Amino acid sequence: MGVPVLAYHANNVAGNDYADNDHVALATDLRRLFEAGWRVVPLDTVLDWHQGHRPDAELERCLAITFDDGSDFDFHDIDHPSCGLQRSLFNVLRDFVTETGAPAQAASFVIACPEARAQLDERSLAGRGWWNDDWWPEANASGLMTIESHGWDHLHPVLDRVAQREGKAGDFRVVDSFEDCDRQLRASAALIGARAGGRAPRYFAFPWGQYSDYLVRDYLPSHRAAHGYRAAFTTRAAPVRRVDDRWRLPRLVCGEAWNHPEDLLELLEAAATSG
Repeated sequence: MGVPVLAYHANNVAGNDYADNDHVALATDLRRLFEAGWRVVPLDTVLDWHQGHRPDAELERCLAITFDDGSDFDFHDIDHPSCGLQRSLFNVLRDFVTETGAPAQAASFVIACPEARAQLDERSLAGRGWWNDDWWPEANASGLMTIESHGWDHLHPVLDRVAQREGKAGDFRVVDSFEDCDRQLRASAALIGARAGGRAPRYFAFPWGQYSDYLVRDYLPSHRAAHGYRAAFTTRAAPVRRVDDRWRLPRLVCGEAWNHPEDLLELLEAAATSG
């Protein structure tokens, strides 16, 4: 049995149709999956099952929802400069819970460094100050969303400087020393916890789904007391299975693993029926 973990990007707004807007896709998928008998569970529930603390029967036809990058579009309704008012991913999730009565929770993987977020907002978003952390405590307290880590600075190539010993950007596989891993994972967790109401992240999502052997085979398993994560996620398009390494768990990314709600249903049905 596999438990799918889905990933959406709130910054993916190129129009107002399913294929070019992750807000529209999430709203559509939540209702379509609910009608098909699927339930949304927290990442903690998935990890409890993965580690053998919950039986298979408890996770049948269950999935988890995650969001990447953590701009304000995750939490606040925003008037997009070309596509109009966008219902935030948080509010899309809240609307679904209100309308159906079904419990649901999502995890938002955010970028820790304030300076990096400011540059990302200016250079890769709309330059309107839409990449903040003031909403993190409210999200953590909501019961609908938890704040997790997407790294210190994503090693994003638009940044003036990145937290990598040689200044290499655009490839997270170069995070392959203790110092680089410690900044991207432990330091990001400490800062996020301090700014998110005292709750430290429990999960890490690798930028672009990339990782070094040192990161997943040495740093993450050997320094758990310092970094505090339960698991880490890639972008390998598969459901989570018990045989998967907890430091390389897969996720299905909207727009990559599927582009239509019926395609997503086919993926999930395959995960539910394969053994």
